[in-house]
Amino acid sequence: MKGHMKKILLPLLIVLLISLPFVVKSQYFLSLMITLFIYVILAESWNLLGGYTGQVSLGHGAFFGVGALVTRLLWINKVPILLSLPLGGFAATLLAAIVGIPCFRMRLAYFPIGTLALSMIALLTVSNLFIAAGALSPELLRSYEIFSRYYIALFIVLLTIIVIYYLVRSRPGLAIVAIRDNEKAAAAIGIKTLKYKTLALLISTFLAGLAGGVYAYQHVSYYYDAPFDLAWSFTPPMTTFIGGISTMAGPIVGSICFLALSEIFAVTLGEVHVLIFGFCFILIVLFLPGGLLSIKAGSHSNKSKMRKVKTWFL
Repeated sequence: MKGHMKKILLPLLIVLLISLPFVVKSQYFLSLMITLFIYVILAESWNLLGGYTGQVSLGHGAFFGVGALVTRLLWINKVPILLSLPLGGFAATLLAAIVGIPCFRMRLAYFPIGTLALSMIALLTVSNLFIAAGALSPELLRSYEIFSRYYIALFIVLLTIIVIYYLVRSRPGLAIVAIRDNEKAAAAIGIKTLKYKTLALLISTFLAGLAGGVYAYQHVSYYYDAPFDLAWSFTPPMTTFIGGISTMAGPIVGSICFLALSEIFAVTLGEVHVLIFGFCFILIVLFLPGGLLSIKAGSHSNKSKMRKVKTWFL
């Protein structure tokens, strides 16, 4: 019954998203939807590497930023956006191949630290090389409209979900999950662990680069170091953990919650919203380690955890 409902609801949801610009005329809302799509693409790409493969990366901001930088520079120099976007994704993949693959030799907490160092180096490098803001030319500014950006972002988010969905259910996907569960045991039964970790890394970073390209195409003007901000390295794991790691729906649910709460808190509380959201994130990690999606599945086991919350605050 559930599978039958999914077959009905998913096409309806896609049709709704496709028809949304014709129903909702607010450019602010459509721009917010594009931002949501960027969060989902980035979170799903991180989930492939950190959730399904077990390689927790804090360097996705670098791959996101490289995708944005290359896409923006190509596009403002009159390369068609439909060509600039995949080239930005390939640039992120190239960076991952050069820097990311050697990081796989790091063990335990050193891999996240190494990828975080990559993000910091990328941020410092770009902020020193590109000081001025990347404003659009008058020609591009005159032709700016939100609809093409919305549909490109929608296409990429659907592509991301489809690619990851079928990948994790394929033979390489089973190998990737086996590596996450026990890398030594996976190697012992003949799985080439470096090969499959590299595959996950390259696909993950390509999708992150596409997300950066959407960001670059969406904004009229921004400083080139903005997509390299460390927030883009911490947001994907945060949204994934909030929704539910190692699930397809988790990054989507987490991205919706993150964007909604960010908008609400930013309007009502200003800069304090960062602390409030951080506190909410800590509570979810402590008492719902499986994310929001685990509430229904583990409602019975969560009762004892909620009792702990009550004893803390009452």
